Amino acid sequence: MAVGKVTFTKTEREKLAEVLWLLNWISVVTGAILFSLGLYLKVEIQKWQEVMLEQSILYVPHMLIVTGLAACGINFMGGKICLDCADTYKFLRWKLVLMPYVICTFFFTSCVLAGALMCYTVRSQLEESLFLGLRSAMRFYKDTDTPGRCYLKRTVDLLQIEFQCCGNTGYRDWFQVQWISNRYLDMTSSSVVDRLRSNVDGRYLMDGVPFSCCSTLSPRPCIQSQLSNTSAHFNYDQQSQSLNLWRKGCRQALLDHYTGIMQSIGLTVLLIWMFELLVLTGVRYLQTAMENVIRLGDPDSESDGWILENSLVETARSNFDIIKNLGKCYQVDDDPNINVPSAAVEQEVPSRQVQKSESS
Repeated sequence: MAVGKVTFTKTEREKLAEVLWLLNWISVVTGAILFSLGLYLKVEIQKWQEVMLEQSILYVPHMLIVTGLAACGINFMGGKICLDCADTYKFLRWKLVLMPYVICTFFFTSCVLAGALMCYTVRSQLEESLFLGLRSAMRFYKDTDTPGRCYLKRTVDLLQIEFQCCGNTGYRDWFQVQWISNRYLDMTSSSVVDRLRSNVDGRYLMDGVPFSCCSTLSPRPCIQSQLSNTSAHFNYDQQSQSLNLWRKGCRQALLDHYTGIMQSIGLTVLLIWMFELLVLTGVRYLQTAMENVIRLGDPDSESDGWILENSLVETARSNFDIIKNLGKCYQVDDDPNINVPSAAVEQEVPSRQVQKSESS
């Protein structure tokens, strides 16, 4: 029994073809939107790629870019095909092409859905990449004279200023790394030497943060050193300490930034997928309805269209049988008739021998 069976008149088939022609052209625009969204997401990710451990997350924008380009090409061709299918005689030119076109559209539509789901499932991977990348960037913050790392200080400072954040998970993360280069330390000072010797790794650790952690909402000049010593600064307890430094960690700030972008993109892509699914369904109805018209031989007659000619179970079983039979076609080594002469050949050999003996 056919799934989604609908009967179309000649006028309805022509109207369906015209509507699908218009929808395919709209799909070209949605393909350009997919391409633009993927390009925008790629630029946003690469903007802060220095504080990410790996760039495997780029497969999401790459997926959207490729899918958008495919949408433009497939739907551009689909508009021409659907317009010609309104005429029975023009349909014959596209009859062999229409089924591969439907299959390509189905896979393309599946890719659109996959792209939408990726935007919602990449959060955990992005969070781990930011956590490890920021930890590495903070560790090399002081290496301003080291090739390949000299840009990290500028990147981290810009990140903390733009997103109003401090550290990886908070400002106390700076207490665990040496963020001041040794070239700016007074090695003749006993306090500096003692602090270096007191650390197992020989690092100069302090309860201070870079200037980029300072909050612009602070009512007093920023306090960025001796943060654990409340008696080191006059009237420090009476001031709201939360206004002195940015309290949010940069990992969470970046994660919220990218999550908001991906959720918006994911919703847009999901709407595009629903639209493409509508176009695919219409093209499938048009294809089956026109093929049935050809079988009937009367261009003006009514014809049935469907999504699947048989039920889902029957379609899956028939496809499985086809695949199984294709596999059996190559299993010729166990054929017992191989290298065994047929009866016709056996009869032919003695007859030739008789003819030769008579001629001699």
